[in-house]
Amino acid sequence: MHELISGRWSARGYDPTASISVDDVATIVDAGRWAPTWGRMQPVRFVVGRRDDPTFAALTGILTRGNAGWAPRSAALILVCTTEDPDDAKADTYAAVDCGLAVGQMILQAQALGFNAHPMAGFDAEAARDAFGIPAGQRPLVLLGIGALAEPSSLPDDIRARDEKPRTRLPLDEVAFAGQWGTPAFPELPTT
Repeated sequence: MHELISGRWSARGYDPTASISVDDVATIVDAGRWAPTWGRMQPVRFVVGRRDDPTFAALTGILTRGNAGWAPRSAALILVCTTEDPDDAKADTYAAVDCGLAVGQMILQAQALGFNAHPMAGFDAEAARDAFGIPAGQRPLVLLGIGALAEPSSLPDDIRARDEKPRTRLPLDEVAFAGQWGTPAFPELPTT
């Protein structure tokens, strides 16, 4: 597995004094723009804020309680939106898939630039619509925090404890099947 994937994790312990350049944020957003898209729809849109600008302040204002304690320490916050069409289930589904692909590429691009990216669902989508004039037919789906990791000793105990937890995933034989559901696709590989 590529080190950008194996080394990726969603930290909360960001350095509140670290900054990110306009060029780096633009590169991260551009990585999302170039993500695969179903039927060339290109439904994904971005609301971008860097620390100390009005957009960033408004984005911190839509955070829910769990994320409000750490996400304002990010150097940038990016609200990722996609089209919403409840009358067309296929288009609605693939717009969400496109959004996920864009966020995934943005996370890896942030990692490649030496930053950490943390996707969040913990924000008030209606407040986002109001704050940014997001039109009908657009769905705020993911808020992405991007930051530089802080020195662990400088973090509040609760954030440090969460960041120090080992990163784990279910074993491959529990998620990848062949033939029948539950039959491991790769039985010859060790289960770790």
